[in-house]
Amino acid sequence: MSTQVDNPNDLPDKTGVYIMKNSQDRVIYVGKSVSLKKRVKSYFKESPDSVKTEIMMKQFHSLEYIITDTEKEALILEANLIKKYRPPYNVRLKDDKRYPYIKITNEQFPRILITRHISSDGSHYFGPFTDAGSVKKTVKFVNSLFKIRDCKRMDGPCLNYQIDLCHAPCNGKISKKEYKKLINKIDLFFQGKYSKVMAGLEEEMNEAAHKQEFEKAAVIRDQMNSIKDIMERQNVVFTDNLDQDIIAGSFDKKLAYIVVFSVREGKIIGKEDFIMAGLMFEDESGDENTPRPEVLSAFIKQYYSNPRYVPGEIILQQSIPDQELVKEWLQDIRGEKIEITVPQDGVKFKLVRMVAKNADVIKNQKKQVKNALLDLKKYLMLPQLPHTIEGFDVSNIAGKSAVGSMVTFQDALPRKGKYRKYSLETPGPDDYGMMRELLNRRYQRLVDEKEDLPDLILVDGGKGQLGVAVEVLKSLHLENIPVIGLAKEFEQVFIPQVSQPIMLPRNSDALFLLQRIRDEAHRFAVSYHRKLRSKSLEHSPLDEIKGVGSKRKMNLLRHFGDLENIKKAEVEDLIQVKGLNRNVAQNIYQYFHEKE
Repeated sequence: MSTQVDNPNDLPDKTGVYIMKNSQDRVIYVGKSVSLKKRVKSYFKESPDSVKTEIMMKQFHSLEYIITDTEKEALILEANLIKKYRPPYNVRLKDDKRYPYIKITNEQFPRILITRHISSDGSHYFGPFTDAGSVKKTVKFVNSLFKIRDCKRMDGPCLNYQIDLCHAPCNGKISKKEYKKLINKIDLFFQGKYSKVMAGLEEEMNEAAHKQEFEKAAVIRDQMNSIKDIMERQNVVFTDNLDQDIIAGSFDKKLAYIVVFSVREGKIIGKEDFIMAGLMFEDESGDENTPRPEVLSAFIKQYYSNPRYVPGEIILQQSIPDQELVKEWLQDIRGEKIEITVPQDGVKFKLVRMVAKNADVIKNQKKQVKNALLDLKKYLMLPQLPHTIEGFDVSNIAGKSAVGSMVTFQDALPRKGKYRKYSLETPGPDDYGMMRELLNRRYQRLVDEKEDLPDLILVDGGKGQLGVAVEVLKSLHLENIPVIGLAKEFEQVFIPQVSQPIMLPRNSDALFLLQRIRDEAHRFAVSYHRKLRSKSLEHSPLDEIKGVGSKRKMNLLRHFGDLENIKKAEVEDLIQVKGLNRNVAQNIYQYFHEKE
C-alpha cells in the first residue's frame, strides 16, 4: 500500500520505492533508494542534475512511496511498477506487451500454449520471444513430439488421439505420473537443456527394451531422433557445457536496441532483440553509441522479472549500477549461484562484440525503416506515418482462374500471417472488376468485424486501378484511408485528385519499400494462381487419351491456353505442339469429335 506525501521533507529515511505523478494522476517516474528522503529531495534542487530531471519536474504534481524491508525488495518492486505503469521518464522495454510467451498451464494434465498475458495462476511461463512464427513452430513441434493434449475440455478422446497426436489423458490412456514426466521433459526442453532431456529419454528407452516393450522403446527412439535434429541445427560456439546469456546494445539519443544471445550446453539456442524507450541524452554533442550502464541495468531488471530461465552466467557489455544487488536477486530466482561477467579480452569479449554488432545492424535497419516511412509521409502527403500498409494484386489468364492477393507490411516488414488470398468470381477478362471485388471483400469484412484499418493501401496499377479503389472505399465510408496506385512500367505513383503521377527518387528507401510491397503482392497472387491451375490439371479429359502423358498435357495447355481451345483444334493445329506426332494428334481430335 502506497503512502502519499505533499512535502519531500515528510518522507522517511528508509529503503523503498517512490512514485511521481503529474496533475492528471499519471505515473511519470518510478525510482528506488536506500534513503527515500535523501533521494527525492535531490529532485527539488534549484539547479537540477540533468535536462531530463528539469523537464520531468515541470510535470511533477504529487508523490507516493512504499517502504520495503530490503534494497532487493525495492529493486523487484521498482521493476514491477515500471512494467505496470510504463512511466515516460523511466528507461523501459518498448511495447513489451506485444511479445509472446510459452505457457505450461497449471492443470492436472497441463497444456502448452502461446500467450501475450502473464497472470499469477501458477502456470509456468517462458519468454518473452520476439519471433512469434518461431514460437508457434516450437509449440507445434513439442505438442506433437510428446503428444500433449491441446483441448480446452477433457470430454473424451478426440481426433488427435485417433491420429496418434495425443495420449488421451481424458480417457485414462496415460496416468497423471507419466504425463507429469512428459511435462518435466518439456520444461527442460524450453530451457535449452537438450542433453538432460536426451539422457532421460535414453534411460527410458533402455528400460523399455529391457522389459521387451519394444513399441514404447521405438516411440522414445523417434523422440530422441527429432531432438537430435533440433540440436544439430544449433550453432556450436564452445565445447564446454556452458549456460549463458550474452547481452549487449546499440544506442541512439532516444532508443536502445538490446540483443540477447542464449547459450545452453555450448550452443546458441536463440537470439532475441528488444527496444528500450525513455532515453534522453544530456549532451546533444555526445557519442550516442557509448554503452549506457543504466540502460543495461534497467533492461536486465525488466527482462528477468518476467518468468524466464536465469542461466549460470550473464555476460555484459559493461558493468551496471547495483551489479552485486542485481546478482543477488537473480541468484534468488535461479536458486543457485550465478556469475555476472564483463570481459575485457578473450573468447567472451569476442562474443559480446558479436552481439553488439547484431544490435548495431538492428539499429541501422530500424533507422532505415523510419526514414522510408518518413519519406512516404512527406512525398504522399499522408496524415501519419504508414506503419501498416496493405498491398493488392489480381492474377488470371484470359480471365480464367482469377485470384486476388493481399499482403501486409508492418513497419516495412512483411507480416505473412496477415496475408490473404481470394478466389475471385468476377468473369474475365475484367481486371477492374476483379480489383473491385477483391477490395470490397477485404474491407467490407473489416467494417463488419470492426478490425483495425491500415495506414495506407497500395494497388498494383495506374489511374484505372486507383479509381476503382477510391470508389470502393467511398462506398464503404472509408475514404479517410490513404490509397495509391503504383504503375510498374515507369514506377509512377498515382494518388487521388492529383492528375500528374508522383515520381519518387529512384534511389530512395520509400520507393524501394513500395516496390517490395507491390512485387510481394504479385508474387503471392501468382503462386496462388499456379496452385489452382495445378489442381485443375490433376484430373483432365486429356489423361484419358492414348499417347498423352503429363508432359504432352502441359505442352498442349501451354500452346492453346486452355482445354476449350484444344477441343476446337484441327489435327494440323495439334501437330504444331512440341512433342506431338500425327498419331497422337489424331487420337486427341477423335476423342473430342467422336460424337459428331
